[in-house]
Amino acid sequence: MVFLLNVAQRRLQRWVATRTEKSGVTAAQSGLLFILGRRDGMLMGEAGAALDLGPPGISGLVDRMTTANLIQRRADPDDGRAWRLWLTSAGRAALARSKAGLSDINARLTEGFTDAEIDVVARWLASLQTKFPKGEDE
Repeated sequence: MVFLLNVAQRRLQRWVATRTEKSGVTAAQSGLLFILGRRDGMLMGEAGAALDLGPPGISGLVDRMTTANLIQRRADPDDGRAWRLWLTSAGRAALARSKAGLSDINARLTEGFTDAEIDVVARWLASLQTKFPKGEDE
């Protein structure tokens, strides 16, 4: 199972990378756009946790996306040490392009499987986050 997961993940990442380049954002940037599309103004640490990124990873991603004018970083009004992330108009446009590409990717991923089979696969993949929590050193 581990071998199959690793190979599938690498192939999917390469395939997605070639498609996301056309939308003008990377796969990692698309992930943050999707998260902010659901909850604009999220704390930077919360966004990092949602993407399974540590502080250096989310900081670098946010820096690159701020430079690209896809998001804005603003100080949290309740905690001056914390930052909140907001989509810009360019970020909303990139999110729309990414969403359009996502439907093609999901169609390809689910092709040949029933809804019931996809539900089992989705449940199994989600369970991995609980079975192997971030930071567990076992």
